[in-house]
Amino acid sequence: MSKEFPPEIYGGAGVHVAELSRVLAEYVDLHVHCFGVPRAADYHGASVRAYGVPAELDASNPAVQTLGTDLEILQGLEGADLVHSHTWYANMAGHLGSLLYGIPHVLSAHSLEPLRPWKAEQLGGGYALSSWVEKTAYDAAAAIIAVSEGMRQDILRSYPEVDPAKVRVVHNGIDVELWHPDADPAGIAALGIDPERPSVAFVGRNTRQKGLPYLLRAAALLPPEVQLILCLGAADTPELAAETAALIEELRARRSGIVVIERMLPRDELIKVLSSATVFACPSIYEPLGIVNLEAMACGTAVVASATGGIPEVVDHGVTGLLVPIDQVTDGTGIPLDPEAFVRDFAAALTEVVTDPDRAQAMGEAGRRRATEHFSWGSIAKSTLEVYRSVLPAAASRV
Repeated sequence: MSKEFPPEIYGGAGVHVAELSRVLAEYVDLHVHCFGVPRAADYHGASVRAYGVPAELDASNPAVQTLGTDLEILQGLEGADLVHSHTWYANMAGHLGSLLYGIPHVLSAHSLEPLRPWKAEQLGGGYALSSWVEKTAYDAAAAIIAVSEGMRQDILRSYPEVDPAKVRVVHNGIDVELWHPDADPAGIAALGIDPERPSVAFVGRNTRQKGLPYLLRAAALLPPEVQLILCLGAADTPELAAETAALIEELRARRSGIVVIERMLPRDELIKVLSSATVFACPSIYEPLGIVNLEAMACGTAVVASATGGIPEVVDHGVTGLLVPIDQVTDGTGIPLDPEAFVRDFAAALTEVVTDPDRAQAMGEAGRRRATEHFSWGSIAKSTLEVYRSVLPAAASRV
């Protein structure tokens, strides 16, 4: 069960579910239950069924709409040996399905509500509801899959009543056949990017956890010849949209080469952007793993990222890129204790890589090798199956 599924994907969790489903369908009779518009009934061998918000909840708080959709999903779970939910949006469907049909519930943790308090700006009282849903599901789940060891530790800190033995680490993955170097000068020029200038690229939603304002402030300290390419999803709130828009306009008043792409790029175009960038920037203040870093690495691009969450398990400091230290407050917001120092340090790391094209290329090549050798979806599917087997009764296990 997942809120996101192709073609409606807006974050790393959706990418994870799509790729894992494609590979898992080779081993199990897989049925995907997702939110949103009707989909094709088959996805690489998995059956797919989509569920909309019940009509009577059209005007409700988004968190209430989510619960309504979860209840709709319940009817489709009968006959399953096991249910597996991704993110809080689908967690209640998994939890109630487990109770209703007497089957194990496995959930994958891609983020944690206690570590995203800014969501109260979006959901109001719905954030209290989403937090309750997540805690209820985590406490009762048969097994929890964390996408990194950093995420596992966050889970145990956020939910101390969870048995540590049931929290297993299975990393996110990358399909290096789909994600590969493809620097296309003409293709990126069509997007407004100068292929002759060094560049720093950012790809992500405009949400507090992605740390975009820190990157925009760091960009002001970069050498003048460096381009900044921003592939931005919609902002979480009008306030954040206004803040980042003001920072972008301020940058444009001081320097050239600020390219903003505010649409969801198809994968072939995104690959061209990543492949052509001198360095990929990930200034996140909260990131359980950071699948976008894997995408950049698979495209042969060096990565400069904040050393938080699961990022240090992906980016090999000094080999595939640079990690920027970040001391953070412990109230769940992840705000740097010294924001100005973090901005300066991030700018210095970006400058170190972007002004040394030979080193950047070597880091990109090392990143491609690391993505290929350590983060294949085949190995991740097998690790997921091991989690399934660990919670299924021996007589019922067919995986």
